[in-house]
Amino acid sequence: MALLITKKCINCDMCEPECPNQAISMGDAIYEIDADRCTECIGHYETPTCQQVCPIDNTIITDPAHSESQDALWEKFVILHHAV
Repeated sequence: MALLITKKCINCDMCEPECPNQAISMGDAIYEIDADRCTECIGHYETPTCQQVCPIDNTIITDPAHSESQDALWEKFVILHHAV
């Protein structure tokens, strides 16, 4: 699954530079995660780094609209970082 930034976001700028997939950007009001680029940090870290650096609990959650298996997340990682 991709992750989702909720309305709890305070725009602290902590998550965006930490994303290894460049999936996080400023939206109209708060930061947003591009589901096509989010791998939940598979291939980079043990846990999603954006969740680790976010100072507000439960602000970055699993996006129920983008359900993906671990294999699908790995495939996305390979496409994003090993495309020829």
